[in-house]
Formats: sequence, C-alpha cells, structure tokens
Amino acid sequence: MTVPTTPGGSPGRTLAVVSAGLSQPSSTRLLADRLADATVRELEDAGHTVRVETIELRDLAHAVVDAMLTRFPSGDLPRALESVTGADGLIAVTPVFTTGYSGLFKSFWDVVDPDALTGTPVLLGATGGTARHSLALEYTMRPLFTYLRADVVPTSVYAATDDWAASADPSTLRQAQPGAGSGQRDGGGLPRRIARAGRELARRVAVRENDGPADPFAATPSFTELLGGS
Repeated sequence: MTVPTTPGGSPGRTLAVVSAGLSQPSSTRLLADRLADATVRELEDAGHTVRVETIELRDLAHAVVDAMLTRFPSGDLPRALESVTGADGLIAVTPVFTTGYSGLFKSFWDVVDPDALTGTPVLLGATGGTARHSLALEYTMRPLFTYLRADVVPTSVYAATDDWAASADPSTLRQAQPGAGSGQRDGGGLPRRIARAGRELARRVAVRENDGPADPFAATPSFTELLGGS
C-alpha cells in the first residue's frame, strides 16, 4: 500500500483508491491512478488539500482470505480497512473476469463492515479486454455499493484494451468537458469519461462532512454506569 500526498489549499480531504489488479504493471492500477489524478485536480482547483491512499488488493490477498476464514483482519489489512472506511471519498477499480468483478475485489468488500460506507461518495471503474463487458459496472458493481449504502456517482468508467490504444494524451483531461460523449472508440472518449467521473466525485467529496467510521462501542455503557454510579 502506498500513501502519496498532493499539495494544495485547505480544508483537507482524504481519497482512498482501491485497485484489484492482479498483474504488475496493471491496467486496473493505471485506470485507478488516472481517476485519482482527475479527482485530485478538481479538489485542488477548489482549494482543498488532498491526501491519496492507494490500496493494492494484490498485496493483501492472503490477509483478505485469512480474514474471511477467521473474521479477524491481520497484517496490513486493518490499516487498509481504516483508510477505506475513514476516507472522504473512494475510488474502486477491478478487472472484469467472466462478466463480473474479480473474486479478490468481492472478498475485500466482504470483510468491510457493511455499515462503514454509508453515505461515502464512490467512483467505480473497471478494466477488461473487450468493450462488450462494460455493463458489468452497472449490473454487478453498482448494486454491490448500493447495498452498502454508498453514494455512487453517476459516471462509472470502463476501459477496454482498445480504449488505452485510442486515448488521447493524459494532459487533455484538464480540457475535457462534461457531456462531450463517452464513446468507447472515440480517441478522446476515455480521457473525457475519466475527467467527468473525477469531477462528479470531487464535487461530492468537497461538501462531505466525514466523521469517520462509526464507533461500534459508542453506545456501550461504562463500567461505572454498569455499577449504577453517577
């Protein structure tokens, strides 16, 4: 897990980026980084300092499986869970296998407290070999985060192999305009979709008041109260 920071104004915001790519280098991580860059630019332009915390699920695979078996997170997994549940905004990106998200991606969210993402702004992304699987974002990923009661932004971004080959230079992201189209074969399609999605997430993150994950023991009476003291 890497924890880069970006300079900017205030108040500060934290962005958690979860990448479920299995290879190195990974197109899934590349898309996650592009989405994070687009979101950070929008937030910094609005005067916010942004801290980006990137979680590579590939590095946590054994800990995720152990947590599913024991219900006890170990190693670097507790820190990753804290980063995700305490962030002001979340970017979640997975490769698409057999028309759906990867097993590692799903397993990670299975060990996250189901109430921890309530109201959290979330941007979804996915990668795959063909554009034919782009609807996996809508019929598998969006329902998952809707169940977790997250605030999923309208634009999700799917990047097929052809998208990377046809995309314009990443510097064009700053000039991209909303509503300019999102065709898979259009040379500027992927950068435009990334910019639009980043803009939508940044707007939600900028106005969010995040008190962090709920304390599961907040309502537990103290020892003094249990003894009937004042």
